[in-house]
Amino acid sequence: MSSTELPSALAATVTPKASPVRVAAGERLRSVGLPGVTLTVRSRPPAREGLSPALYVHGLGGSSQNWSALMPLLDGLVDSEAIDLPGFGDSPPPDDGDYSVTGHARTVIRYLDAAGRGPVHLFGNSMGGAITTRVAAVRPDLVRTLTLVSPALPEIRVQRTAVPTALLALPGVARLFTRFTRGWTAEQRVRGVTELCYGDPGRVTPEGLHNAVEEMERRLQLPYFWDAMARSARGIVNAYTLGGQHNLWRQAERVLAPTLLVYGGRDQLVSYRMAQRAARTFRDSRLLSLPDAGHVAMMEYPEAVATMFRELLAETMELSGSSDESGAASGAEGPAFGAVGSVSGTDMSGTDRSRTDRSGTGEPGSGVPGAGG
Repeated sequence: MSSTELPSALAATVTPKASPVRVAAGERLRSVGLPGVTLTVRSRPPAREGLSPALYVHGLGGSSQNWSALMPLLDGLVDSEAIDLPGFGDSPPPDDGDYSVTGHARTVIRYLDAAGRGPVHLFGNSMGGAITTRVAAVRPDLVRTLTLVSPALPEIRVQRTAVPTALLALPGVARLFTRFTRGWTAEQRVRGVTELCYGDPGRVTPEGLHNAVEEMERRLQLPYFWDAMARSARGIVNAYTLGGQHNLWRQAERVLAPTLLVYGGRDQLVSYRMAQRAARTFRDSRLLSLPDAGHVAMMEYPEAVATMFRELLAETMELSGSSDESGAASGAEGPAFGAVGSVSGTDMSGTDRSRTDRSGTGEPGSGVPGAGG
């Protein structure tokens, strides 16, 4: 049994009363009970019947709210749901205390099997990117397309700015950090996370900052908050060290689903230099490079991500010969876009193709992620 699988009886059995979770206009929350875990699911009513389902998975310290800027831009294309992983957002900890990447992937698979929603358009950010990569590799029947925003795949040379997050994995560090930061306000914590995760923290609106501070205050009331953070960070570090068929890069090679990779040039947690390696590894990949984006491009530049997903959807539906969804993808109206930099991609032969695209600066971010990773 790995250190990420140690049971945490107190965390698993205590569900404290905390402030309500924010629900944006057009969203709804529901609780789904599964064996050993209870998940909170955020969704939007589908624009019409027959849309393919999409599932969004957040990163370390984040929640389903991290996808609230992107999901409405895909209305009419997919039927969107985003989950709070166990111990994050409004989902209580798992009964077995397993916060490993494999444990989280097992939860996603369990939910998709129970809901009967597969195959889905699967989205993952950071730790969620590692989780969804594993899901796509071991259960290709559940994944129609895969979109990865700054996926946490193993790096030999980790950026110095990512080291503090990795240190949370060490036993006792989370406890020391909570003591050291006991006097920090929720706003100070949120601003620190924003500086780490956004390419331009100024893109966060005053309303978005206010909402993020409220969410941070809510999370700090939860007795399992730091336990979930530390164990999930440990799970990422452990996943980085795995070899053989369980190695995340080996599993990326096995992914059959058409894959959209999104990397930010100002990402302080996942190195921008990993983008080309990822594009070469995923066998059917397209690469969106956003030079000014940080770690959470789906929050900072949601329109740019939505535009590239529309192109992916139109292309894959055209290749599969589906007239219904390809028509929806090509006929849906998109927002007006401004120049953002270059969009590049790598085809299956490994040949790079690039072009300048008016893929949008997007509206300023409406919220703040967790600690990233």
